[in-house]
Amino acid sequence: MEQYINNAVEQFRAVLTEQIARQQKMENDSGAIDYNALDKIIIGVCGGDGIGPIISAESEKLLRFLLEDEVKNGKVEIKTIEGLTIENRIEKNQAIPDDVLAQIKSCHVILKGPTTTPQAGDPWPNIESANVMMRKKLDLFANVRPVKVPEQGINWTIFRENTEGEYVLGSRGVSLPGIAVDFKVTTDLGTRRIARAAFEYAKNNGKNRVSIVTKANIMKKTDGKFTAICHEVADAYPGITADDWYIDIMTANLVNPEIRNQFQVFVLPNLYGDIITDEAAQIQGGVGTAGSANIGDRYAMFEAIHGSAPRMIEEGIGAYANPTSILKAAVMLLRHICYSDAAEKLDSALAKCACVVTGDTSGATCEAFTDELLQLL
Repeated sequence: MEQYINNAVEQFRAVLTEQIARQQKMENDSGAIDYNALDKIIIGVCGGDGIGPIISAESEKLLRFLLEDEVKNGKVEIKTIEGLTIENRIEKNQAIPDDVLAQIKSCHVILKGPTTTPQAGDPWPNIESANVMMRKKLDLFANVRPVKVPEQGINWTIFRENTEGEYVLGSRGVSLPGIAVDFKVTTDLGTRRIARAAFEYAKNNGKNRVSIVTKANIMKKTDGKFTAICHEVADAYPGITADDWYIDIMTANLVNPEIRNQFQVFVLPNLYGDIITDEAAQIQGGVGTAGSANIGDRYAMFEAIHGSAPRMIEEGIGAYANPTSILKAAVMLLRHICYSDAAEKLDSALAKCACVVTGDTSGATCEAFTDELLQLL
């Protein structure tokens, strides 16, 4: 047993050394990119797995329509990126194959379809999530998801820390006979930048409340640090109230009609943000109704938040996939690169579109849905 302990200590030492180096790299970051100052903005469209290529192709069609003039005059380039399929990732034994990552890094922003992560019982060997790897490689520290249900007074924007917490070290835990230990990491700089992103958003969008959600009463070192630093950041925003909630009661608050319409902006560590964003999307109408932004200083990735639906492909009904989630992500992408007018046009068309996609042959196809959007546009 002593040897197991020594091996675990060495593994933990390696994890700490890596995370300290990551924090030092954050200290040297040059700051956020100014899209208005770029001669050309490069958008990559990455299909992913399952229904991903289907819904991504229709999204690319709409982006090319909305940005037709910008593409013609060279202000925008739209690139199709292949190779993020589960088959290629398994063949290369990489969460993101090196050549695909190079293509992704040649872009400023990515519109990404869903990707498959192997699970127990799947026919695939175990490789890391492409999403998690992309967030690491591109340092996409802020996962941002808006949720709106106007008739219920719900207008939430959720800022989930994307590069720390449990997920960043999810495959780096240790196993000893009869015991397993996973690691969670929270850095000062990582927390400060997600908190600042949430409070800046609140300030710039007329919000006066940011809710900090943790389990700091139990996870005193990591979540305690997250809460304390969020309040330090809040001090620089005197017009905005920062309040604290525990993740368990917040999951209840979101389904409580007497209180949920009082919330505006949330900031959370990685795992809790994953829980809350899916719950919030379900309240809005399901995970297929929400888009997601993953934002860093140099890169940004926008994606559908649902899975790759391999069942639909196996049953031959992939053409009936609902593209709403990735189109909501496209709206966020357009806003991020400062094409707000195009974003508003697409958002408005989505709200007016009467074409119904049900995910099976009882509804319209993905192509029919986007064709109606094109008519509205």
